[in-house]
Amino acid sequence: MNRILNYLPEVTGEELSYIHNITKELEEKQLETFAHIYRARRRDPQTVLIIALVGLFVIPGLQRFYVDQIGLGILYLLTLGLCFIGSIIDIVNYKSLAQEYNSKVANDALVGVR
Repeated sequence: MNRILNYLPEVTGEELSYIHNITKELEEKQLETFAHIYRARRRDPQTVLIIALVGLFVIPGLQRFYVDQIGLGILYLLTLGLCFIGSIIDIVNYKSLAQEYNSKVANDALVGVR
């Protein structure tokens, strides 16, 4: 895990464990390339939380657009965040929204590196 932290010090917890598991077979140069791609596309969980809060009060579904869930973003926009309940659930589950998106980004970056 030290190798990962050298390139991605901002990654912690479940995200760090996931990245460690999918990159353990990469060579140093591949890991460096992966880290550059991943960092550029990664979504920070705190940013997801802030956008979800803005989405609750200003533009419903903004957090879903931010994590590339366009269909749900449009649904939230048209239904006022599913009558605010969906937006509140997203605020509670902001870490899982970020983790789901970041897992997809990590897999895409891994394909690009190999």
